[in-house]
Amino acid sequence: MRRDVLDLRAFYATALGAAVRDLVARKIAEAWDDAHGLDLLGLGYATPYLQPFLGRARRAVAAMPAAQGVECWPAGSANLACLADETALPFPNALFDRVLVMHGLEESDDPVPFLQEVKRVMSPSGRVIIAVASRRGLWAGSETTPFGYGRPFTRAQLEEAVVDAGLEPAAWSRALYMPPLAIAAPHAEAFEQVGSRLLPPVSGLLLLEAVKQTFAVKPRGARAPAFAPGALRPQPLGVARRQ
Repeated sequence: MRRDVLDLRAFYATALGAAVRDLVARKIAEAWDDAHGLDLLGLGYATPYLQPFLGRARRAVAAMPAAQGVECWPAGSANLACLADETALPFPNALFDRVLVMHGLEESDDPVPFLQEVKRVMSPSGRVIIAVASRRGLWAGSETTPFGYGRPFTRAQLEEAVVDAGLEPAAWSRALYMPPLAIAAPHAEAFEQVGSRLLPPVSGLLLLEAVKQTFAVKPRGARAPAFAPGALRPQPLGVARRQ
């Protein structure tokens, strides 16, 4: 069963939730820059991470699974969020340049059909970032945060699901080295700096960026490189085709 949208909203209203949002949003910005002129989709509960792109992206839409519930977003503006069947999204093929899956895959009944539907709505040059709780991290065992529910993943398990859905792993990163405790929130940045250098396998969150296998199929077993600042900038469709 999925976490209720009210529980998710309540978590991100706390100091711990705000610290999580800031740390993960930095990773997303590293990969997507400001997404200027692109069409964005957030699937699961991704609105805290889509907010910075409003006014920069050409379009930003949030789709929330029916079992989770939906909330109006953004607050005080025309609603850009909808309730959706995670395996039958109400969007045409090849619409979105960037897709963010947050609090989506872990509680899905079957990750592969979920990701196949993500692939369907991605443009030929589209990219998706999938964030999941790490099986080896502290956050997967914490029932006081949304990351402690559903199925956590190892990096190999996540890459396998992505490949089975017809997507190609392109880059990956880790986040959330602080313990899932409110008292750790003010020191989140220090935990992140120390943990990423000394204890990389015990991060609380895995982030995998994948692309459509439009022109070539990547062999199984090939590993995606880590996120590199500035190395994953979005490209116009015409440039991607020429390359």
